[in-house]
Amino acid sequence: MTIGGTGVMLLGCLVALVVFAGVERLLRPRLGPVTSVALAGFGWSVVCIGILTLIPAQWGIGVVPADEAQTTCSLDYGGPAPDGFWLLPGSQRLLNIAVFVPAGALWVLAVARWRTRWVLGPLGIAALGLYSILIEALQLAAARIGRACDVTDMVDNVAGAVIGGLLGILLALLLRPWEYRRPAAPARR
Repeated sequence: MTIGGTGVMLLGCLVALVVFAGVERLLRPRLGPVTSVALAGFGWSVVCIGILTLIPAQWGIGVVPADEAQTTCSLDYGGPAPDGFWLLPGSQRLLNIAVFVPAGALWVLAVARWRTRWVLGPLGIAALGLYSILIEALQLAAARIGRACDVTDMVDNVAGAVIGGLLGILLALLLRPWEYRRPAAPARR
């Protein structure tokens, strides 16, 4: 018997939200509200991506016999994709894109306050691409979770991260996190 299903996924994301809300509260005095929310939100979204992609989509999937398990990653780009979860009706491809958009946007917004943002932003988007590859490799290695390794998923995930990164640039221009100045400590007497 395995643990899975959308209820378990939602519960996992809710627990992670509570943890990262605490992280945000710790970061806020030093980094300001925009950067602290963006960093904590990025961490939360990366954890939720892992939960959504590595927990079986349905309860009680069971064990996939070794002779039925996928042995290579599917290179059939745009091949048959099942419908998404009830949370986001439509194609699985749309879900794969949508799940990476917040991570890309929050990463770019989180690093926007530092001078190295022009390096950190693209590096973070590239790291999200590597994260997608890692997830697909884990899905291939852990056949018992009832997931499949697919190159289309990787392309869609990277597309979502890039779209999110562009959205993060717009949010940074709007919210201007680089203008935050840490309050001065009270003078000692």
